[in-house]
Amino acid sequence: MEHVYPLIQELTLILITAGVVTLIFKWLKQPIVLAYVVAGIILSFFITEDNPEYKNIETLAEIGIIFLLFGLGLEFSFKKLMKVGATAVIATSFIVICMIGVGYFLGLCFGWSHMASLFLGAMISISSTMIIIKVFEDLHYTKKNFAGIVLGVLIMEDLFAVLLMVLLSTIAVSNKFEGMEMLYSLFKLATFLLFWFFLGMYLIPIFLRKAKRFLDDETIMILSLALCLGMVFLATQAGFSSALGAFIMGSILAETMESERIEKLVLPIKNLFGAIFFVSVGLMVKISSLGEFVVPILIITVVVIFGRMIISTGGVLLAGQNLKTSVSAGFSLAQIGEFSYIIAALGVGFGVIEDSLYQIIVSVSVLTIFLTPYVVQLAEPANGFLEKHLPQKWQDFLNKKVSGVHPVNQNNLWKKLLTEIGTIILIYYFISIVIINSSLAYAVPFVQEWFPGLKGNLLVATVTLLIIAPFLRAVIIKKNRSFEYKTLWNESMANRGPLISTIIFRVIICAGLVMYLLFKLFHASLIINFALATVILLLITFSQRTKTRSRAMETRFRENLNEKEKYKESKAPLTKGFVNHVLERDLHLSEFAIAPYFSIVGKTLKELNFRQIFGVSIVTIVRGSLRINIPNGNERIYPNDHVVVLGTDKQTELFQVRLEEKRKKYEKLENNPTPEVKMRQFLINPESRLIGETIRTSGIQEIYDCLVIGIERNETSIQDPDLDLVLEEGDIVWVIGEYENILKICEL
Repeated sequence: MEHVYPLIQELTLILITAGVVTLIFKWLKQPIVLAYVVAGIILSFFITEDNPEYKNIETLAEIGIIFLLFGLGLEFSFKKLMKVGATAVIATSFIVICMIGVGYFLGLCFGWSHMASLFLGAMISISSTMIIIKVFEDLHYTKKNFAGIVLGVLIMEDLFAVLLMVLLSTIAVSNKFEGMEMLYSLFKLATFLLFWFFLGMYLIPIFLRKAKRFLDDETIMILSLALCLGMVFLATQAGFSSALGAFIMGSILAETMESERIEKLVLPIKNLFGAIFFVSVGLMVKISSLGEFVVPILIITVVVIFGRMIISTGGVLLAGQNLKTSVSAGFSLAQIGEFSYIIAALGVGFGVIEDSLYQIIVSVSVLTIFLTPYVVQLAEPANGFLEKHLPQKWQDFLNKKVSGVHPVNQNNLWKKLLTEIGTIILIYYFISIVIINSSLAYAVPFVQEWFPGLKGNLLVATVTLLIIAPFLRAVIIKKNRSFEYKTLWNESMANRGPLISTIIFRVIICAGLVMYLLFKLFHASLIINFALATVILLLITFSQRTKTRSRAMETRFRENLNEKEKYKESKAPLTKGFVNHVLERDLHLSEFAIAPYFSIVGKTLKELNFRQIFGVSIVTIVRGSLRINIPNGNERIYPNDHVVVLGTDKQTELFQVRLEEKRKKYEKLENNPTPEVKMRQFLINPESRLIGETIRTSGIQEIYDCLVIGIERNETSIQDPDLDLVLEEGDIVWVIGEYENILKICEL
């Protein structure tokens, strides 16, 4: 047990310091991530790299990265990625590429190496999801139109950050910028992601459904952590980082019906190890040496704030949003955060960046995070300034781009057909490649031990072809009888050649894959391989059993992927179709959950008169399983209702303020113990202001929330007195209420 004591001492020191600093930062209303970093900086005066305890903290920090990325994956999900739309994809691609370029150029200007400059570019290219969400909540911006765009960009940036980690690891190991090696790494990454995502989505939801009655909280937490660490092992075995494996498993579990439950159960573990990671970030900062880096810290801080403001605004504009929305989104993304630390730690771990750059980037992150709330609030004055000084011609040009947000050509059958065929090839072909390579790498050596020579290879080839047959059939056959294909075929003779070419192309690439497998196993000549591949593909294409298996697998996968979404849609206040009918750019739909203490509870819509006061319209009220669309004026608002309103950013903001009028009072009551109700008596003395007042007009009930239950007068008792009874000198009044309020009545 003695070897455990140093670790316990370190954890005690870390957690006590982090806890105290967190309390201070909570009081200062600052982000908790900063509290952990500052706690680490404080501990750096006591724990240095020379201490043996430092290695233990590094190990715990690496575990922290795993659970941070696992938690991020649980919040992320690939379905969210598909929903963020063209705006987020275009804007994020522009922002990340430009910021990497800016950082790389800036690093070269400082005289840093190419590798250090590249890492600097990566560090300043990703905003902080945690910080932005907190700032939006504090400023009540979550319901604003631009907030949805910002969150979409953050989702995309998280994915870019994971990709950057993989690519930077590859570059750091080889210490080269070779194009072919980069392409191979991207191909390998895409293959790994797709294969495990599709395999996981096919198997894990089925398993969770089958085992549901055995899955109590403890079991599902252990199971989800086991899946996370299992994928971490597979990722490291494949040559990727442990963080990537954790992220992939989190994103797979995010699509299951148990995702919210898992997220809630894993949160304490993620918070604990995440705190240790951020403390370790602060530990690496040497305050004594920061003085010599003041100039680069200040320059990079200015570049990050103004560079991200301008580039992010440009990216959102490029994606087709109007000027006001773009500026608001751009100003919100002017900081760097948690991923900068992870990328910096990666660079230090590979020995490709100096400790000084690590300390600089942490300092820049702290400064930009502190300034984030103020920069976000500058968006409105900046919009006003641009509207006042920007030539009207320019404003019209920038705002006209809104019409380009929703791509036209929705009815372009060629575009739709080719996109769907491309997606099918990407998914099923990649899966087939992974299965074939896995068979050659692992199955062949294993089978050869039991069935050496041709017999073993024949067995591997047969089993592998049976496994990939449904995927190859889907690549060749799917979409050949679709509405788009038939319409284009019948529309023009000129379309028939290109349509047939799409089938021929798919047959050729599938034949190539089969030939590759046969050549590796049997080393036959090209002609024999081609003939065998042709026969095999014909059998696969026309096999009824393969067709049934292919359809069953696809149906099961779609059901698993859409199960959670369908359930949420059935409970959601609005259907997708309804949302799509809101076409005005300045108007958007916002959902509000009505807490019991909201000031509007119990009132009718006619009494509240929201349209005249705020300009918003109540579109839907959801009450349990009941959905009231376009409610009339006599409909009341009840606690726990969900109301959906239509309005502009300004209107919904005013509406939210009105809703939450009593929030502060409620939070104060919630943080204090509920006062106990007591029964007491008091005497009405000659100086009392209550003499001559009725119980109704005295304010005992209305003002002091006390109930008069009896009065003793002239040796008689009046029980349940009438509210119009006049109080007299010498009355002994019995009341029920909070003790403090009773004392106030006695002083009247």
